[in-house]
Amino acid sequence: MDFIKNISTTNISDNELIIAYKQSNDTKYVSTLYQRYMDLVFGICVKYFKETERSKDAVMDIFEELVKKLKIHEVDYFKGWLHTLARNYCLMQLRTPKNLKTSEFNSDSFVQLNDTSHLSNEALEKEENYKKLEDCIRKLPEDQKQSIELFFVQNKCYNEIAEITGYEWSKVRSYIQNGKRNLKNCMEGKLKNG
Repeated sequence: MDFIKNISTTNISDNELIIAYKQSNDTKYVSTLYQRYMDLVFGICVKYFKETERSKDAVMDIFEELVKKLKIHEVDYFKGWLHTLARNYCLMQLRTPKNLKTSEFNSDSFVQLNDTSHLSNEALEKEENYKKLEDCIRKLPEDQKQSIELFFVQNKCYNEIAEITGYEWSKVRSYIQNGKRNLKNCMEGKLKNG
């Protein structure tokens, strides 16, 4: 996967990076450390979620968890500890109520299954949602918009986006995550109001 390419060339050990982070509170140390193991985290997420996009999102979310948890936990063997953190994150996500609910069918949707007109309605709905998404993307702050477009439209990895834009790697990750959340909120608002 392009988004997990490791370009870290530092020879600093995992434990030294953790100590530097705890002393300085600078997330660049966590970013350097995390880049070493993003492929491991992504593999764990794919194993549990069976979906590439959801796994990419989880890799970003686990980084957020890591930034918080490294401050309060004593970690002797980072790779093993991160593996456990990633596995627990995935399991917690799979246990949330939204993942446990079953599909709901009503009589209208069942009748529509036998009606070929739903195909054109589905196409129209997709086109409408696409237009709403374009509108929501235009409304994003410039840094989020640029990062989202490079990541999702041009399939650039975090490191490539950082190189293209000049943003720090951790900022790119943050812009993408915040941009996705803002897009989701915008789309849900438009769907409810639209």
